[in-house]
Amino acid sequence: MLSIGIIREGKVPPDSRVPLTPEQCKFLVEHYPLYIQVQPSPNRCYTDDEYRAAGIPITENIDECAVLMGVKEVPIQQLVANKTYFFFSHTIKKQSYNRKLLQAIVEKNIRLLDYEVLTNEKKQRLIAFGYFAGMVGAHNGVMTYGARTGLFKLPRMKDCFDYAEAVSIYQKTTLPAMKIVLTGTGRVGSGAAKVLLDMGIKQVATSDFLTQSFNEAVFTQLECKDYVAPKDGTPFDKKDFYAHPENYKSIFEPYTQVSDLMINGIYWDNAAPAFFTKEDMSLKDFNIQVIADVTCDIAPVSSIPSTLKASTIADPIFGYDPATEKETEAFQADSIDMMTIDNLPNELPRDASASFGEQFTNHIIEELIKDEKSDVIDRATVAAKGKLGAHFEYLQDYLEGKE
Repeated sequence: MLSIGIIREGKVPPDSRVPLTPEQCKFLVEHYPLYIQVQPSPNRCYTDDEYRAAGIPITENIDECAVLMGVKEVPIQQLVANKTYFFFSHTIKKQSYNRKLLQAIVEKNIRLLDYEVLTNEKKQRLIAFGYFAGMVGAHNGVMTYGARTGLFKLPRMKDCFDYAEAVSIYQKTTLPAMKIVLTGTGRVGSGAAKVLLDMGIKQVATSDFLTQSFNEAVFTQLECKDYVAPKDGTPFDKKDFYAHPENYKSIFEPYTQVSDLMINGIYWDNAAPAFFTKEDMSLKDFNIQVIADVTCDIAPVSSIPSTLKASTIADPIFGYDPATEKETEAFQADSIDMMTIDNLPNELPRDASASFGEQFTNHIIEELIKDEKSDVIDRATVAAKGKLGAHFEYLQDYLEGKE
């Protein structure tokens, strides 16, 4: 019988999301040959008592569990050797700040299964929080613009019981004329677009957005072809862009001149061009006042050069001064306000957790039971048996500290 332990989140600040809700745990143990235990935690959006009520044991000692499931990175000192872990490791793009984490995983003979690379045969992700990241990112972006301009106020998403309460607030809020450019059409972009539409913001075509003035709040949603083009002048080809992003250049500049707020919801490849440069941001015709960077790759390897750091739910906004290229206080006249929270779904934790757990139940649990016979599990194995997984050997130099 497969034994699963849901671990207490150890990263600071703690995340309140869970990979499986109490009712989902109950369903799984009733329908599959597995056993689930949960470490106690005061920070989860679902309480220990809710798990107990669903018949799921709460215990500090989960050493007997072969599979340990969390959400965010597990602190190195809390890693248990010889286990299988599920969590978002933030290592697969060679993030320098997590190199030591991956090194420890290999040294401790841990099998790491990263949620981000649980994919089908078409390399499409099977499980993600991205939709909710987009929702909260859009809310926070508009909220930040209201705080910067003083034209309207929105409460924090984290202070709403759920999304239904947020929608009721939108219905009572009058927004000024403003232009919002939203990048990305995947899960993040779709979640962001939903919130903007629920706010009553009108969606317009890219051509109208660039050429027309509006007396109401509007947004446009960009696909890849709208913000990058081949360097050699040939027609845009989506498959080629995904395969060879280094051969493309940014054509985003017209949007910087007419947008008030940018919401960035793309998946960015390290070799792809940034939307604009720091030098571009210092130009007089750079009109964007607020950037909500849901993508949140940290500069200098990033699609947004002013994403100097990940902000936090406790302190969500910082200013970027284009003249000095440094962080400053938020809401300064000559700065651009940055919202770069890297755990946005944690502001809607119950909604996001329920959706995530449903995806895990529908797409992953049977693959996990198959284990080594599963191509899905194989594709998501970042490390196992003291070395990198077959699909992640490109990380070897990163692992060894050579890049």
